[in-house]
Amino acid sequence: MRVEGLYALTPEGPDDALLTQVESALGAGLRLLQVRSKCGPTERARMTAKVVALCRRYGATCIVNDDAVLAAQTGADGVHLGRDDGSVAAARAVLGADAIIGVSCYDDLARAQRLRAEGADYVAFGSFFASSVKPAAVRPPLDLLARARAVLDCPIVAIGGITLATAPLVRDAGADALAVITDVFSAADIGARVRAYGRLFARAATVE
Repeated sequence: MRVEGLYALTPEGPDDALLTQVESALGAGLRLLQVRSKCGPTERARMTAKVVALCRRYGATCIVNDDAVLAAQTGADGVHLGRDDGSVAAARAVLGADAIIGVSCYDDLARAQRLRAEGADYVAFGSFFASSVKPAAVRPPLDLLARARAVLDCPIVAIGGITLATAPLVRDAGADALAVITDVFSAADIGARVRAYGRLFARAATVE
């Protein structure tokens, strides 16, 4: 599965409400989702399993944030690793050769090159815009995406405060996928927002 287009990340929230939101997004065509939960381990495992099952029903790819073991236990398609979440090699040993392993690279192109060489399947940079989820995150310049595109042979994900208004900026700067939480899951109509992102990438493909 290619890492491209809208890459939605789940917000925090009650189980029933979150599952309803996720299903609305999947029903509108979302095909790449990351389960991002900071709750206790038992609740996190239960929620992750439910989201993975929903993604299976809709034919979507599901990535687990931070935890390769949980990704394996729930049958997810892969894991996304931050700076403190262990090595790519350790995650690969747990998940196998076919799993998708993504890595956060913040504003650090050298880190992205090193982790790609270690076997990461995609790299993520950001926060490109102010983010309510991570207000203290580093803010790389947009031209980092073009520089990364020139030296990396893997999908590049942009994250951080992205909205429909700013999405064309990061897409045109070189991002293959846009990781979005708030602009999708806080929308009055989640399905309509997902479809709008889909049209954004469809137009780009037509132009290319």
